[in-house]
Amino acid sequence: MHPIELLTTAEMADADRLAIAGGIPGTTLMETAGRAVATVAIEMLPRKGGAIAIACGPGNNGGDGFVAARLLAEAGYRVRVALLGDRGALRGDAAVMAGQWRGPIEPPTAEALTGADLVIDALFGAGLTRPLDGPAAELVAAINAAGVPVLAIDVPSGLDGTTGQATGPVVDASRTATFFRRKPGHLLMPGRRHCGPVTLADIGIPAATLATIAPRAFVNAPALWNSVYPRPALDDHKYRRGHAVVVSGPPDRTGAARLGARAALRVGAGLVTVVGSSAATAMNAAHLTAVMVAALSAPKGLDDFLADTRRNAVLIGPAAGVGPATVENVLTVLASPAAVVLDADALTAFAERSERGASFGFLGGPAAPDDATPDTLATEIRQRSAPVVMTPHDGEFARLFPDLAAGPKVERARHAAARMGAVVVLKGPDTVIAAPDGRAAINENAPPWLATAGSGDVLAGLVLGLLAQRMPAFEAAAAAVWLHGAAAAEFGPGLIAEDLPDVLPRVLQDLLAI
Repeated sequence: MHPIELLTTAEMADADRLAIAGGIPGTTLMETAGRAVATVAIEMLPRKGGAIAIACGPGNNGGDGFVAARLLAEAGYRVRVALLGDRGALRGDAAVMAGQWRGPIEPPTAEALTGADLVIDALFGAGLTRPLDGPAAELVAAINAAGVPVLAIDVPSGLDGTTGQATGPVVDASRTATFFRRKPGHLLMPGRRHCGPVTLADIGIPAATLATIAPRAFVNAPALWNSVYPRPALDDHKYRRGHAVVVSGPPDRTGAARLGARAALRVGAGLVTVVGSSAATAMNAAHLTAVMVAALSAPKGLDDFLADTRRNAVLIGPAAGVGPATVENVLTVLASPAAVVLDADALTAFAERSERGASFGFLGGPAAPDDATPDTLATEIRQRSAPVVMTPHDGEFARLFPDLAAGPKVERARHAAARMGAVVVLKGPDTVIAAPDGRAAINENAPPWLATAGSGDVLAGLVLGLLAQRMPAFEAAAAAVWLHGAAAAEFGPGLIAEDLPDVLPRVLQDLLAI
């Protein structure tokens, strides 16, 4: 299996340019793209003789639309074409394809869509970075109001193919047909919602062009990380599969730690221990069986526990509290040689002081720096050799990185990862996993019912369990995110966080068979 690349708008333009420089005429690429669009249109409207309205723009996207118009008319459909702009202003391959269309070309108005059973949006492609206005915006509004299925070419018009954002009107497509490789905007929200299901067509661009382009964004799928996924060996034993440690919150907030611990055990860690205060440990012991518990006392209990290097991965943050005690605990964990997952309160505790609440940690004391900041956290992470994975949702991310709170999601995650020297999992329906070296993966398999209390604790535990098995940090984080979504999809509606670890074996059975 080969990782599935995602191409930015600029990278896709490079792929086109390299293909043409390699001897493939631009008209051949456009003809093949238009044929692919026509094929999808026929799938959407199999009844021959149906009415299809095609709204063409002034560039290559419009050229694809003219090719589709010609082929659909030849296939027996009633085709109407509307052009945004003047036909005489078309240039290059688009002008050639418009010249091969023998039917009338109508003004870009709502009237051109009247009576259509299907609308094809061929106005603007992935390279559009400005908001639509004037006649273009009016035509987009008419397409959205037509009340019939819409097929977008490349991306829905008005959508930035690199970021998945739209700063103005945007087509709400029923389906999208794109070429060679998908763009990040096909997976990122709200772009994914505007695109509908995306069909990827091979139009003849050689895959070898990717070696020159060297894309750094990928679809989060097993092809990205399965080659380093830990597989049990016949002679394995539990100590070889790693000992994961979860730091518990206070007695009335222990459930989050148990969710993470169970997930770590399910995903294959050989041993898992939940550590905390005596009171928290009593609560955890009442609920745990295969997961071990250990009561630690201040001031060096956690430090001494992690001195045993067989305890090689630690999760801290779920329901830990955001006061100085959590800061101290995080610094203690980062001083250990273990791989570390920082989640939830372990991140917020280092945000601006005004954001912090009371101390709920189990190792309170004067040693915790009261003015700890994200810079403090970055310094501690960057000086260690073992990996760190951070798993913020948008709110936690904004508190920790206020200067990165807005902007394209992939770039925000990349900047944060580079700044911290850690893998960053920026959670959401379009979770982005970013490494300090610039690699990024976008997840697309999370069903909506995954948005439930405690699911983030389970995700952090999955990352922990894979790190304990010594999977590389970027791949471990990406695999955990994918497994999290796959388990939720396997269970279906009605999911609660406790269900995720228990359904995971069915997902792992299929994964390990690959």
